[in-house]
Amino acid sequence: MLKRYLVLLLIVLPLLAQAQRKSRYRYEVGVGLGASNFLGDLGGANQIGTNGLRDLEFSLTRPSFSAFLRYRKARYFGYRVAFAYAKVSGYDGLTTEPYRNNRNLHFKSNIFELSTQFEFYFTKERPGHLYRYKGVTGLKNIDMQVYAFAGVGAFWFNPKANFNGVWYALQPLATEGQTLKPGTKKYSRVSVAVPIGIGIKNAINRRWSVGLELGIRKTFTDYIDDVSTTYYDKNLIAAAFGPAAGYFADPSLGLIQAPPGFEPNGIGQQRGDSSDNDSYLFAHITVNYKIGRFRRTKSKF
Repeated sequence: MLKRYLVLLLIVLPLLAQAQRKSRYRYEVGVGLGASNFLGDLGGANQIGTNGLRDLEFSLTRPSFSAFLRYRKARYFGYRVAFAYAKVSGYDGLTTEPYRNNRNLHFKSNIFELSTQFEFYFTKERPGHLYRYKGVTGLKNIDMQVYAFAGVGAFWFNPKANFNGVWYALQPLATEGQTLKPGTKKYSRVSVAVPIGIGIKNAINRRWSVGLELGIRKTFTDYIDDVSTTYYDKNLIAAAFGPAAGYFADPSLGLIQAPPGFEPNGIGQQRGDSSDNDSYLFAHITVNYKIGRFRRTKSKF
């Protein structure tokens, strides 16, 4: 039995070593720096909320960062593990749509995301001569690659709002009556995101490349901005969680001329739209570096 294991080991080890040698140049690390934005219930265009790109509030664009490890599995596809950080925010005061403006809600949040993504390349690398000698003809070792990606990840968020100069975390304040309404509980600040997007990168030399990547994250929560369902009694919220909680539950301006007996921000009236989950977006300039040794022979891709 021991001899069989030794023979199997002698067969498998060279194959593993060969696979490792071949795969070294397939690994790539990179960083991205750019901008992020948010699509949710707060702020947006001067219209009833759509949670689509036309509802984007460009003035609330904030900085973001990413870092990733990529493995190029084959010529046209690969994988990567990525970490991303972003700031997002929303403010009803930036829209002139009457009901949203009157609602007067606002928030900001940090987002920390960890994801794994599948990449599909529409173009392949173009290996060629390494040095740009004058008069040398043939392909240069430059590649322009266009790709699409999709994946799944988890992210943490923590919406905050300002009251009398102090920023409060909103989730503990139960601004929609969570835990006070029978059968309800506070939402989780950890959720699932689905990254989807496109990118392009161009090689500077055999190791370094730069690119541009645009992506959207569709999420499984409607509470990145702390707004989703209906108004609850702000006096009960204030009694349970403090005066700041009562204010954040309904800071409306009272500008809507409503029919007698109708209160736009009354108990049970719409505060958000729970049928559309929140999304956030990234636009990053990326810098990529291939790690490991390059073989003298031409790459398979």
